Amino acid sequence: MSVAVSALDAGLVSCRTCGLLSQPAVAADPGHCPRCGTRLAWRIRYSIQYTWALVIAAAICYVPANLFPVLTTITPASTDSDTIMGGVIFLYDSGSWPLALIVLVASVMIPLGKILGLVFLLVSVQRRRVRNRRDSSRLYRVIEVIGRWSMLDVFVDTFVVALVQLQPLMSVEPGPGVVFFMAVVVLTMLAAKSFDARLLWDTESERRSFDA
Repeated sequence: MSVAVSALDAGLVSCRTCGLLSQPAVAADPGHCPRCGTRLAWRIRYSIQYTWALVIAAAICYVPANLFPVLTTITPASTDSDTIMGGVIFLYDSGSWPLALIVLVASVMIPLGKILGLVFLLVSVQRRRVRNRRDSSRLYRVIEVIGRWSMLDVFVDTFVVALVQLQPLMSVEPGPGVVFFMAVVVLTMLAAKSFDARLLWDTESERRSFDA
């Protein structure tokens, strides 16, 4: 019965840009990827610390992103401000429940899911309790792919602000919640990028050698 050998055991290092596996001539200095020229590294130093910092910052920004208004409608008679959830409720009450569902998933559930997913991966790696490495790797790839689609709410606000400018009768301005929401999206994307998914496959002895 054959025993699976990891790339690290085989002396191979993967490129984080194009995914090419290379065998460095000198183990102490892997050099650059022969295909795309990216600097190679066995593991990203302080990957867990950087990812934790970005995730915590994203979690802090997530609160005002949902509490502060994202759009402010100004008319001669009144000024109305709407939060993300307020917009979801308005769309649902007006009969546009498919659009309300899209905004709810893209603007509320996906950013929160990314934060919780990254926390799960970080805790699993730090406690050395990655029980199912394949599922954890799939979770990481999903987090990395869906990150950009969380900007839906920002795009909608941008289009509305650009189109609805009927001064002095009515105008629409972005609220402070948009800034925090955009910060959440960018921070979670950077956190997913800084997390070294190869740590999910390291054995305990290999992890200790990199921690030393």
